[in-house]
Order: sequence, then structure tokens, then C-alpha cells
Amino acid sequence: MEALRWDTLVNNVLDAAEEHQLWVPGDRIVVAVSGGPDSVAFLHIMQEISKRHVPLELICAHVHHGFRKESDEEAHQMMELANELGIAFEWIKADIPSYMKQTGQGPQEAARNRRYAFLHEVADKYGAASIALAHHADDQAETVMLHLLRGSGLSGLAGMKFKRREKNVELIRPCLRINKTDLVEACNTQGFTYFHDDSNDQRKYRRNAIRLDVLPFLGQYNGQLTPSLNRLAEIVGEEDDFMEQSARDTYRCLVQVNGGRQTFEAPSFLKLHVALQRRLIKLILNYLPLDSDFVDFTRIETIRRKVMDTDVTTWSLDIGQTLVCTREYDLISFGIRTDVQDRSYEYRLAQWSGTYELSLTEINRYIRFMPMSPENYHVPESADQAAFDADRLMMPLVVRSRLPGDAMKVLGLNGSKKVKNIFIDEKIPPSVRPCIPVVCDGAGNIIWLPGVRRSDVAPVRESTSAILYMTVGDSAIQG
Repeated sequence: MEALRWDTLVNNVLDAAEEHQLWVPGDRIVVAVSGGPDSVAFLHIMQEISKRHVPLELICAHVHHGFRKESDEEAHQMMELANELGIAFEWIKADIPSYMKQTGQGPQEAARNRRYAFLHEVADKYGAASIALAHHADDQAETVMLHLLRGSGLSGLAGMKFKRREKNVELIRPCLRINKTDLVEACNTQGFTYFHDDSNDQRKYRRNAIRLDVLPFLGQYNGQLTPSLNRLAEIVGEEDDFMEQSARDTYRCLVQVNGGRQTFEAPSFLKLHVALQRRLIKLILNYLPLDSDFVDFTRIETIRRKVMDTDVTTWSLDIGQTLVCTREYDLISFGIRTDVQDRSYEYRLAQWSGTYELSLTEINRYIRFMPMSPENYHVPESADQAAFDADRLMMPLVVRSRLPGDAMKVLGLNGSKKVKNIFIDEKIPPSVRPCIPVVCDGAGNIIWLPGVRRSDVAPVRESTSAILYMTVGDSAIQG
């Protein structure tokens, strides 16, 4: 009977490994062993698998947390166990109390972070393919309930995954379908020595309180609560993976990355299901230099609702940590806040000979002035080019940044029009407007908004004998 139960545990792990592709023959695997019944039984299971089923190279890794006097004996016992099994052994005395003072973290968070850091160090040392952890079905139920109480989304309710990549190493959990009682019984019937950590009985830690109080209380209303929570985790996990893949596919289709900014078209976003809208925003935020705990539901939903509001077509939303989300007509953009609006400049051009190029270093652009005879004249093909009757232009020309109240007499229209309204009518994004210089004549009249519109000043006519041809470009892409 004992052999059957033990074989069942081994086969359970083998089935999970095959289903989730946890290893291949010859893999080098770091097995985390605390000294408790779960990890001790798991180490023996992995040892049997490596000897009888799949050739694997195991490394036993143990962390002495420095909290309890018993930890010295536990570390020594784990070393002896690894030696008995013929497995390489690595350990560290972490001094978590000192680490807590350095980081300001609580005891459980500090212990977990230091423990995982050490496991990754061991994996790097041995060139291991994965780190195997002994988390079981009861741990999974606690995790799901913990995340549920925190108000987690699908990703949290999915709990722990059988396999997850972290720092170029796979974290694998082959025991997620095994109950803790089966692991404890295996240790007892097989005669495996293990230790009990008294801190697991202290209700001041939330996970312990869930295990000792919340789950037993809810178990009165569902005798299969732990299996139910594990089924929930598996179902939600698969659906969460599907949604994440859909979000990545949508990101590739809709999002453009240019100069550190991520942008998408609002009309395309509005066609998405609300669940995919949230996932897409979350994915974009995760690609930005934000703290992981900064990307929460409230921030995602604030951005989503702002994009959904089509009444205002230009806005800027500060999303924290020097980052901003902006709308410029149909374009939604995420990136670092810029202060280009504060740059002011003015250049006066009284006289020059031949072609002259003015470099506007403040905005990384240039304007080229080219004298031209009527015989060589060609009509400007775009708003990036403009031609003037040179004899009718009042000198000196001035190239400057935009000023409040600027207005221009637009070619083809009666009267003047504010530059701000010209930009709005032409749907020039607010972020682009500060990069548009203003060209004025000697009387202060705006004669050209490069790349946008020209004025009615000094048009080229049949009687024109001298032409001043102007072009504008981006300094970064000249030549």
C-alpha cells in the first residue's frame, strides 16, 4: 500500500512534467529544499525520477534564513540528505533580519526575495535549465484566496503556474496537483526526516491566517474547497494565457513604437472588447519604465475611460513617474513627458548670398533659403515648400518660435486667422506644434508656417522677376 501511494506521487509529478513540458532528458535542475515535509518529499520524488525515469542532474539548494536557532540543524540535515542521495548541495546563511533593515521589507517578503535571489545564483552557477519548487495544491488554494481578498484580476486568480520563465530560467512547480497531506504521509511512511517551522503557525502573517482560519471556515460550506480553488486556478490560468496572447497580437497590430513613444489610433482601440482594451493598456504600461505595483486597475481604467471619451480630441494625462498619456486627435501616445513647449528662439536674416541654410537647433529642424530665377521656378509640391516674390518681401526676415496671439493672413482667405486655430483646423497634434517655426517679414507679418500653410504676402506672379524659395526639414535626417 505504501509503495502504491509513493508510486502514485511519482507518477503524478511525471504526468505534470509531460503535460506542461517541465523538463527534457539531461536537464540540470535546482531543487529548492527548505527542510519541511513538502520539499523533502519532493526532493526524493525528483531523485527517483532522475534515476528510474528521466536522466536529470539535480542540485539541492537550501536557504538558512537566520530567524530560528533550529535553522543551523536543518541546514546540516539537508546537507547530509543531499550527500546520501548523491546530489550536489548549495546553501546560504541569509541573515534576513539584516536584509529587512536594509530594504525596509517585512519578514516574509524579505525572506522570499532573498531566497529566490539565491536560487537564481545557484542556477547561474550550474547553468541550470530550471528551478524546481515544491508548491502543492494547498499552497495554490491559499494563493488564489489571498489574491481574491486583495481584489486581483484574472492573472492573480490563476495562482501559481506549473512553469513560468524568470531571469532566463524556468520556475517549475510539478506538485501543484498534490495535496500537502499526501506529501506529509509520504515522508512518514517512507521514513524521511523533515522539520516543522513554527512560524507557519503564526497568524500575524496573512497567508498563515488564510490557511489556518479562512479556508477551514469556508470549508464548512464546501467540503471540496481546495480542489475547487485549484480547478478555478487552472481554468482561469488557461483563459488568462489566451487573453494575454490576444493582447500581444493586438499590440503587434495596433501599436507603433517610435523614439521611445508607443502610439495607437483611437478608432481602432474603440472597436476592441473592453477586456482587450484593458489588457492592451496594461501591456503598454508594462513596457514603460514604471514600477510593477504602479500598474493597477484604477490607473488602467482611468486611461481607458479617457480614451473612450470622444468629445475631447486633444488632452494630456499624467500617469506618474514622469510619464504621460496624450491624445492628439485620433492618435493616443504613451511616453516620457517633454518640455519642448518652453523653448523659445529668434533668428534675423538681413542679407545672404546664394543658398543659405538656417539651423534651428532648438527644435532639430532647418529652413533652406534659395534664390531662384523665374525660368527655374517650379510650383511648391507640399506645405514643406513655399515660394515668394523676393522683391516684394520686406527685410529682414525673422524665424522664431510661436507667440501667444499669433495670427496670419492665409492665402485664399479674407482677413487674418489665429495660428492656434490654423493648427486646430489642420489637425496638427499639440506635441508637434512647438516644433513648427514661424517665418515673418520685416514688418512682423507671418508669411509662412513651414509644413502647414503660407500667407498671402508676396505671392509669385507672372510679373515676378526674382523668387525666394524656402524648404523646411528635420535636421536629424538631412543629406
